[in-house]
Amino acid sequence: MKKRYIFSCLVAGATFMASCTKNFEAINTDPNKTTGNLINPNYFLSQSQITFSQTGYDQLLFQSEWMQSLASTFSYYYNGDKYVFGGAGSGYFSYPWNRTYSALTLIVEMQALIKDKPEYTNLNACATILRVMEVQRLTDLYGDVPYSEAGLAKSGNFTPKYDAQQAIYADMLAQLDAATAALDASKVGPTADLFYKGDVSKWKRLGYSMMLKLGMRLVKVDPATAKTYAEKAFAGGTMSSIADDAKVMADPANATSSNSDVMRTPDDFREVRWGKTLIDYMKSKNDPRIPAIAEIAIGNGLAANQNQTAGDNTASLQQGMPNGYTISSIVNAPGYPGATPAASATDAPAPLGKYSRPRFQVYADRGSANYIYTYGESELLLAEAASRGWNTGVAATHFANALTADMKTLAGYNATPIATVSDAAIATYVAANPLNPATALQQINLEYWVTTSATFNYNETFANWRRSGFPVLTPVVFPGQYITGQVPRRMPYPTSQLQQNGANYNAAVQRQGADNFATRVWWDK
Repeated sequence: MKKRYIFSCLVAGATFMASCTKNFEAINTDPNKTTGNLINPNYFLSQSQITFSQTGYDQLLFQSEWMQSLASTFSYYYNGDKYVFGGAGSGYFSYPWNRTYSALTLIVEMQALIKDKPEYTNLNACATILRVMEVQRLTDLYGDVPYSEAGLAKSGNFTPKYDAQQAIYADMLAQLDAATAALDASKVGPTADLFYKGDVSKWKRLGYSMMLKLGMRLVKVDPATAKTYAEKAFAGGTMSSIADDAKVMADPANATSSNSDVMRTPDDFREVRWGKTLIDYMKSKNDPRIPAIAEIAIGNGLAANQNQTAGDNTASLQQGMPNGYTISSIVNAPGYPGATPAASATDAPAPLGKYSRPRFQVYADRGSANYIYTYGESELLLAEAASRGWNTGVAATHFANALTADMKTLAGYNATPIATVSDAAIATYVAANPLNPATALQQINLEYWVTTSATFNYNETFANWRRSGFPVLTPVVFPGQYITGQVPRRMPYPTSQLQQNGANYNAAVQRQGADNFATRVWWDK
């Protein structure tokens, strides 16, 4: 009886196991599981766009102050202002690397999903253009970076090789050429596009404008290639108005404008000021953008200075703060305007109260734009190409177009225009500042510095300064600097790379040069 019971149990168990095995896949598959066939690949594009556009601390802690567009006495900002490692801010050296590769990985994943699917031809081409934008930022900042093997961790490649920048640029130009040519305005465009809401014709102009930008990066190291692609971009059709500006309007509910979050932080708002180098130059030109972007705090004392309300934007009152000073030593700075006195017995003086800050209503608006590339920038690059004698139109016309566009672009910073410049003021400024062939390169690239500073696009400010040499900057002198006697020319690799991808990191350093702030990237000769 006992044996019969055991046998019965074994048969029942075997039957149970067989039935489980037979239907194992169906029974154990989550009906809500997402697969490649269920995902709308368009959303990868928009997620990559917003991720890529969210620059903030990395630009404001380093490039903005290296370029003397902004200045600060706050220890958090010592990294860029004084070329020293300053507190928690030092941790942001890896920010552009991590954020941009996060955006890049989304594009790699999306393109794998839509491979060989003709209905996504335009989406694929737009993704390639965006990927080039992302890679260019990386390689311009660091030099040699993972490119051909980037974003492949899903397939098991956790230690991608670093490609040489020269090879990266050659491939980016080829990829951009093919993708831009493949765009077809008669077919459906991206359906979750934060740049242009699926307008393929605008993407085509962006593609050619990116071709222009990549080409112009090479003017010092490969002028023949620069000329070829600048002329090809112009013939293809670059951006035609500020409606073509590549930007992402942030979502106030989700605080997706990282610039605004930086400016809303009390310490940052209290300590960040427009740089003396920038404001002095703009005042020397009677630039009508000054009241659109700058203000001083209203009222005396520290409390008034820290109050995040609109200040006085009268142009004549604006004064930029010199780089290289602390909150204690700023009183010894040449032209120090004096502190605003304490407003009460419980208040304190405000040492920075009379220096100009970025307008709170413009730059601290959580719904403001994250600018990536503007029509004005592309017109300046065309003006430079034409000034070099290349077939890209009339240099003076492009320059005038750029001045007008750069001022009108500011109105697009916010959903309700705040940083506005009147048409009359623009016309007066353009008429007073025609392009002079004898000083064309200087004029063009100083304007590039001003416009990318005003749109907080400091990655581009930094890259174009290295490419052009303008503005001519005097390096900051301060104790304990990570670079002395010169302005930084490169961002070092994240320290994590040495531990996580050591062999490829070492190969890149051996090929490129020491992993420091002085080593120049390939095109910066």
